[in-house]
Amino acid sequence: MDFRPHDFLLHLLLTILQLLANGARGQSLYIIDNVGLWILPANTVPSGTSVTLQCQVTVSHDNTAHLSHTFQLRRDEVLIYSITTTEDKVTFELTPSRAADSGSYECQVTVKEKSQKSHSQKLEVTGLQTPVLNLETNTLYEGNDFKATCRAPEEKGSLVFRFLRRYRNEEPQTMKTVPATGNSSETTLVLGQAGDYSLYCEYDITLVSGTRRSNHSNEEHVIVKVLTIKPVMNVLPSSNVYEGDLVEVVCRVEGAVKDVHIYLTKNKRILNETSSSILRHVFRAQEGDSGELVCKTEWRNVQKQNYYPFTVKELFSKPRLVLEPLELFEGDRMTLTCTVTVYVPERISQGTLQYTVYKNNVKITPSQSYITMAHPSNNGNYTCKAAANFRSHSFIKESQTVVVEAKVMLSKPVLSVVNGTLILGKPFQLHCHSDNGTLPIKYTLQGPKGFVGFVMVTRPEQKAIFNCPPIYKSSDLNKFICHANNSPQRPVEFGLVSQLFQTTKIIEPVSQPVLTIHPHMGDASEGQDLTLNCSVQSGTPPITFSWYHTERGALTTQTSKKLEQSFHIRNIKESHKGGYYCRSDNDASHTKQSNTVTVKVRWAGWKKGLVAFFCILLVLVLIIVVAFRKRLRQFKRKQTVELSVKSAGTKVERLSLTQADMMEAANVTPGMMGKSVWSEHVSVSESDDQRSEAATDAVYTGPEEKGTDVMKNDMRNSKHDDAEQTDGGSLQYAELNQNIGHHGDQGDTVDQHIEHVDHEGHSDQSVQQDHLVETETDPAVNGE
Repeated sequence: MDFRPHDFLLHLLLTILQLLANGARGQSLYIIDNVGLWILPANTVPSGTSVTLQCQVTVSHDNTAHLSHTFQLRRDEVLIYSITTTEDKVTFELTPSRAADSGSYECQVTVKEKSQKSHSQKLEVTGLQTPVLNLETNTLYEGNDFKATCRAPEEKGSLVFRFLRRYRNEEPQTMKTVPATGNSSETTLVLGQAGDYSLYCEYDITLVSGTRRSNHSNEEHVIVKVLTIKPVMNVLPSSNVYEGDLVEVVCRVEGAVKDVHIYLTKNKRILNETSSSILRHVFRAQEGDSGELVCKTEWRNVQKQNYYPFTVKELFSKPRLVLEPLELFEGDRMTLTCTVTVYVPERISQGTLQYTVYKNNVKITPSQSYITMAHPSNNGNYTCKAAANFRSHSFIKESQTVVVEAKVMLSKPVLSVVNGTLILGKPFQLHCHSDNGTLPIKYTLQGPKGFVGFVMVTRPEQKAIFNCPPIYKSSDLNKFICHANNSPQRPVEFGLVSQLFQTTKIIEPVSQPVLTIHPHMGDASEGQDLTLNCSVQSGTPPITFSWYHTERGALTTQTSKKLEQSFHIRNIKESHKGGYYCRSDNDASHTKQSNTVTVKVRWAGWKKGLVAFFCILLVLVLIIVVAFRKRLRQFKRKQTVELSVKSAGTKVERLSLTQADMMEAANVTPGMMGKSVWSEHVSVSESDDQRSEAATDAVYTGPEEKGTDVMKNDMRNSKHDDAEQTDGGSLQYAELNQNIGHHGDQGDTVDQHIEHVDHEGHSDQSVQQDHLVETETDPAVNGE
């Protein structure tokens, strides 16, 4: 069933009216239960089969009468059919079905504002219709065109037709591919070669699933006949003639074909044309007529041709104008000569040739030569002509143009430094230039070490600039030489750079600066002045000097026309100490730095005196404090001893030790002692660093001293009495003597013993006796 637009509009209008009617009655209740799509008789059918598509909807509602359904049928997402009806089922016919009908189908049903789709169903139509080929004619001449039509009447869709031919037993070849107009295609074909051909056609259809190709159409047999219109060509008197000869060209067609056109061409230029069977063309041969003559015949779209080589010989060659000398400078003598090198003596002689010289197309002399002086007024374009007569015909030939432009002699080249500034030790550029001279000019530069380079100047705006290596002495600049030349036959002009010393600024970079400090060695006192002198051995003024501190950075910068400059620091302080260095620079822009010098700053004299005063004062105070503390401790010690004596009573015992007892306590043999004896006394004193310190003084007593025996007896008696009075006293005293012998530190041992005994309270009498011994034996104590 075909889709009709006016039916769709009618159903749509009915649907709108029904909706309005339902709205007037009130809102109805409904639901779309299911939408089904069926393809009959099957989903895969051969081409030409009638196919029916059925779409059915199931709707549940509240007894609403005449409920409208809008059915939309789509193939590959493209709408192909739509209808609005109260029926719950519609059908769509494909009669007959073709390959273009293949695709995925779905049905969508809309009821008021609700819509639902069916499941997709795929239809596959197999096979294509076999095309039919029709030809305008089956017999024709070679090169003729004819019409061919290929049709597939019942196919639809996007079709592309191809026309193919097979010549004898060769493989088929495609002649043309043409898009279809509807389901057919008509085109024009040409068979250029005579013979028997078989022609057929086929087509391709493009589907969503891909491209399909049909079977071959019927084959048409075509006979192509030979077209006998090839021309025959003759040239009289011959194909080789001289200038001035009369030439006739005859071109004719052999055959019975009518309406044939004949053309005579040369170098793609038509010389003559006729529609009859014979063409005649007569002309007088001239220079330049040599070439290939072509006779072409044309019948409809068929052409055939014949070629004939043709040569015209010259009676005399084209004249040649020669300038001497070839390289011409102003003031030179110049000669222009016109000559003919080749001529035919049988037809023309050298004496019959006439020459004329022209300047800028103006005749200047009727002779073969022209002599004059080279000058700007004589510059221009020169030509010459040669004329000869043969058989009442005149022949004139002209030479090529000779341009005469006398060159200008070179002036002496001048060398200059580019930008006028040269820095020793750095590369620089030299410019070589000649004020006068015709281009091109070759400039060559020689330096102190030989060849530097060359520059060929060919344009007025071009400059001869040479990149030169560094030089380290000003005198080396005088060793550069520039050569200029614009002619191999002329002498070379050369120029020097020596005369440019006055106009060239030569800058010598500064050497490494040396920093010196005053006072010498950088050792100064606070309050003094410090001078930093920065100097260089060489360098072009003005020179910029800069001073730096290693921690504080830049100090100052000064520019001087001398090789040295000083920086002064007044009234130096402790903060001025440290490392100093300087830098130097000039217009060479090559900064150099000195070595670092260290500056030491001493204290001022008054500060040193003040420190010494306070040191002496501190020492005196310490001495007074130490002496006071010593006296105070001695005083306290004396009071403590006096109190101990009063508490123990007034009895004073002497302690006497025999020499044998002392040696025994000290583990000393009599042989070691000799005849000398030692008497010991123990003095108790206190030092500044310790709370108590015992000192033992040893006094040597010779064998002649008196009272030795008495001392020994007193010591024995004292030892014996002590042993009877107290058991602990003698034992402690013996231990004390033993310690004295072993350690040699008498003061510490006695003092410790006294403190130990006093602490335990066992022997107040021993303390009193020790005090008495100290008092009697120590002259210092007795003196006090």
